[in-house]
Order: sequence, then structure tokens, then C-alpha cells
Amino acid sequence: QVQLVESGGGLVQPGGSLRLSCVASGFTFSNTAMYWLRQAPGKGLEWVSRISPSGFGRTYPASMKDRFTISRDNAKNTLYLQMNSLTTDDTAVYYCAQDEAGITRGQGTQVTVSQ
Repeated sequence: QVQLVESGGGLVQPGGSLRLSCVASGFTFSNTAMYWLRQAPGKGLEWVSRISPSGFGRTYPASMKDRFTISRDNAKNTLYLQMNSLTTDDTAVYYCAQDEAGITRGQGTQVTVSQ
């Protein structure tokens, strides 16, 4: 049974940083490309980043490329998302997922960027 458990969200001021984590189990993590997705209030799921199984291939939307960094530790079955220079537009529930559509994803972690 696939399990994805995110953590690390919280309340942060604009300009601040957060590091999200996702612990995976129930599948061969090191053979699986992984994704971060997010869903802002009243909006659909949005792709945030993708990382290849090895960790060498990383892709982002243009709006996040210079602020977000996806990484993974295959020995720990853990996916990470380092987020810097956060703005209020980054407020959302963040999910790690096995696919870009978010069909198989965790329960999410709330990130709130506010004064």
C-alpha cells in the first residue's frame, strides 16, 4: 500500500522560507519519479516540481524555478521541497505525489504565507 506523508508546513511571513518533507512507503521509491503539487484556496491542483528517480533531473514552472528546490534522499525514502522568498500567492496545501495529476498523493501539509 502506497503511503506518502508530508510534513513541514506552517505559517511564515512573506520573504520567509520553509522546507517540506515527504516520507514514502509501499513502493520502490528509488525507481519512481516524484512530484510536488499544491492547491490554493478555491483553485485546482498546480504542479510545483518534478524530480527524476536518481535526483539528477529536476523541473519547475518558470514562476518557481528560482525560489523552490526539490530534492530526494533515496536511502531515507524521503522527498523534500525547499521554498524560499515565499509570497502570499504561495499559500496552499502542498502534496507530494507519484504522478503529475495527483492521483496518488499524500494528505498534504498546509503552508500559509501571511503577515
